[in-house]
Amino acid sequence: MIHHAAVEAGDLERSGRFYDAVLGALGWRRQLENERVIAWGIVRPVFYVTNGSPGGGSGHVCFSASGIPAVKGAFEGGMAHGGRDQGSPGPRPEYGASYYSAFMLDPDGNRIEVAVDNS
Repeated sequence: MIHHAAVEAGDLERSGRFYDAVLGALGWRRQLENERVIAWGIVRPVFYVTNGSPGGGSGHVCFSASGIPAVKGAFEGGMAHGGRDQGSPGPRPEYGASYYSAFMLDPDGNRIEVAVDNS
């Protein structure tokens, strides 16, 4: 089980807007915010974006969605706030018969996926 995850951002405010749009569509809210970090979660902070030197997008984070509309909403929110399309919302049969996801790069090049698997 993952306790928390983090990525670094070159511009914390810009990344905050991106993740507000993506994670807000999944029911997540900011749980912590200061000049060095912003963290989101539902009950407690579990995903952190820290002010620093991003590593060139070498990571991958996948957020679980409650359904297809949430995947689409997260993707649309991300695209509207500096994300780059890496795979529009759609079925991904290579990951399972009922797997549906979207892929994007955040403003610092981190690979973000939002997925639902109804199997």
